[in-house]
Amino acid sequence: MNLSYKGWIRIHRKIQEHWLWQEKPFDKKSAWIDLLLMANHEDKTILLGNELIEVKRGSRVTSLRQLCDRWGWSNTKVKNFLNLLEKEHMIDIKSDSKKTTITIVNYNDYQKWNDTENDTETTDERHQNDTKTTQEHTNNNDNNDNNDNNEKNDKEKYNISLSQQSSDDDKPTESAIKFDEDSVEIQLARFMIQEMLRVKPDSKVPKDDVKSLQAWAQHIDYMIRLDKRTPRQIAELFRWAQQDDFWCANIRSPQKLRKQWDTLELRRKKDKKPNARKQNTNLSKLEEMYQQALEEEGGI
Repeated sequence: MNLSYKGWIRIHRKIQEHWLWQEKPFDKKSAWIDLLLMANHEDKTILLGNELIEVKRGSRVTSLRQLCDRWGWSNTKVKNFLNLLEKEHMIDIKSDSKKTTITIVNYNDYQKWNDTENDTETTDERHQNDTKTTQEHTNNNDNNDNNDNNEKNDKEKYNISLSQQSSDDDKPTESAIKFDEDSVEIQLARFMIQEMLRVKPDSKVPKDDVKSLQAWAQHIDYMIRLDKRTPRQIAELFRWAQQDDFWCANIRSPQKLRKQWDTLELRRKKDKKPNARKQNTNLSKLEEMYQQALEEEGGI
């Protein structure tokens, strides 16, 4: 698709929350802009069922039913519209039994700063953002003390936010919700809940407890942002821990996973070796030492 006009304007995704954007049914122009707004602006990992899927920049995993609900259209109208966009080389569509992945063709044409008239306007802003990001990354990687300080500040901000909610309202206020439902942190938290319930169906997990779920997401954020763990690494190590006879009883939260990360990784690698000794009823020396330490601390 050729862009017939030079230059462009920025539309923030928050427009999707405006009452004007909620009016249905959409026309074709609104549906097309909605697809542009829905597309990931960067590579992202999402949780679909029990599977982590990497979604590239410019793409979005959705379903025909979701688009019908979003646009107020029939299933046939959505299908015909997507087929039209694909025929016009505006999108690529890949579907299977679980999902539909829509990729915007030439996504950078809609997002990249490439007009000379905009260069001066945005250079300072981009420089400030890049400088801020670089400083944050540098501070996070300088030493563990900085990581601890960042974590402490995050906790203080989060606790203050929660304390501001009304005493007669059990649910956190909107300002207290740091991670939304689409965030990888919340999706990983829900993945952990599913794994724990699969092992022990009556496990005490924050299924409907918004405050506890946000707290879990916060510790996952620490692992991703401060410890530089990838979402896939987090999911795989937690799943391994839940499948281990000993660790499934001790790794019951993202906080415990983070605390015991190195020990778990070493144990997992040892178990992968062909000659690794299989455990039956006796605990290994490491597990005995860990259990003793837990008892001395007064348990988990």
